[in-house]
Amino acid sequence: MAVSPATTPSPNSSSSNKSSSNKSWTSAFGRACGVLLDTIVRWLALSRINPNVLTFMGLVVNTWAAILFGSATASTQKHLFFQAGLVIIFSGFFDLVDGQVARATNRVTRFGAFFDSVVDRYSDASQFLGLLVFYARGDRFFYVVLTAFVMVSAIMVSYTRARAESLIGSCRVGFMERPERLVLVILGALFNRMAPVLWVIAVLSTLTVIHRMRYTWTRTQDAPPAAKAGHAA
Repeated sequence: MAVSPATTPSPNSSSSNKSSSNKSWTSAFGRACGVLLDTIVRWLALSRINPNVLTFMGLVVNTWAAILFGSATASTQKHLFFQAGLVIIFSGFFDLVDGQVARATNRVTRFGAFFDSVVDRYSDASQFLGLLVFYARGDRFFYVVLTAFVMVSAIMVSYTRARAESLIGSCRVGFMERPERLVLVILGALFNRMAPVLWVIAVLSTLTVIHRMRYTWTRTQDAPPAAKAGHAA
């Protein structure tokens, strides 16, 4: 009777098993985080808390991070910047839940969206204001100017989008928006590498503003629909 040869697992099957195992762990972690977030949102919805209060709490937490930045000295910079980075990560919790709580409690309003946008601008400015104070206290004039420029550039990125969308409907071009800025500031704080982070934000924010200006200019060169219809007739 013929005996079939023994089969040995191939290296590819081993790596495939590891890959699927990693995917299962990451997907399980993602599902667990989603369940936890949904549970928190339900609790907040049951408490009938106003979503605008959650939005404002995000500003309060970001102000805490700004105070940590501004209070740092040369000897305490690494420690306090690391704390500030953790605080900014915590502030992201309020960005995650305020909109979801608004939808869960049927409190989605145009004013809520407006309020959220305004508070986000103050939150961004507070972080850079804290850094500005830190560099000013350390007599680092160049980085005071750079931080001020970054603060203005961050606001202009949001302003150019808002102004453009009042003219052309949508202007989502460009890279350096608020999520990217937050990630960079968090990395700069946690790893005490804020100076190069400010340079990156300054350059990419400026390029984003220029990109949006050019995009809006291109879109506004199109003839209005009524004029096109009249010309065709």
